Amino acid sequence: MKNEQELKDIVKERYSKIAEQGKAENASSCCGATTPSNKVYNIMMDDYSETEGYNEDADLGLGCGLPTQFAKIKAGDTVIDLGSGAGNDCFVARHETGAEGKVIGIDFTPIMIDKARINAEKLGYNNVEFRTGDIDDMPVSDNIADVVVSNCVLNLVPNKEKVIGEMYRVLKPNGHFSVSDIVLVGNLPEALKEDAEMYAGCVAGAIQKSDYLQLIEAQGFQNVQIQKEKPIVIPDDILSKYLSEEEVKTFNQKAVGIFSITVYGEKPGSKEEKPKLKFSEIEGESCSPNSGCC
Repeated sequence: MKNEQELKDIVKERYSKIAEQGKAENASSCCGATTPSNKVYNIMMDDYSETEGYNEDADLGLGCGLPTQFAKIKAGDTVIDLGSGAGNDCFVARHETGAEGKVIGIDFTPIMIDKARINAEKLGYNNVEFRTGDIDDMPVSDNIADVVVSNCVLNLVPNKEKVIGEMYRVLKPNGHFSVSDIVLVGNLPEALKEDAEMYAGCVAGAIQKSDYLQLIEAQGFQNVQIQKEKPIVIPDDILSKYLSEEEVKTFNQKAVGIFSITVYGEKPGSKEEKPKLKFSEIEGESCSPNSGCC
């Protein structure tokens, strides 16, 4: 398999191309990366269209779950979306935070950032911003987020432990995350694991479910739980790009478990409530609502 930087470069190049594809083409393949299947159904994604805050222009059909549905986002929260793409999950999260909250999308693909910013401007959201950066080295301060969400992105990052560590760093004490991702139960054939295109397609980069959960708990997260789980079936016409006819049969008979899971976890600690200042307490001034000093 290629080294960490080479894999990142492959993903960046492929997702730059994906940004120019339509949702239908992305949805019929593995995270938009592999050749679309001739079977007319979505391999990975869940349907967002009935979700409040959904914006069709921002939906590229790249997700494998609905993490915002389980993220327990409240009005006024600060939310970070990892691998924000064209902004779909950010805009759903903004519906929950309201105008008093803040949503930060992080993506390392410049064309995705551009698309997301255009979509935010169309919607008139001045509390949703998009930052260019790697999610294993986030361009945000410590202890800033109430909630972290992500949709089918951690499996694309070679160093998942580092990403989970970054999630812990940016969350406030007692903050939490809800992320959807692809995991395995059983071993993929070598031909799938070694193929860069399959890596960009979210499958070859997936790790064992037990290892995934262990990485989260080892970082210090508490109350870790799977909120949703569904099997992912790769159609034979995609498998046949990598495996012989006999190998496809063997793969299907072994029933290697490829799953989309949505995982929740909490950073320990207690949130500090900031006291609301009375007018008379501001810098020792005698201040009233009509005095012009507030």
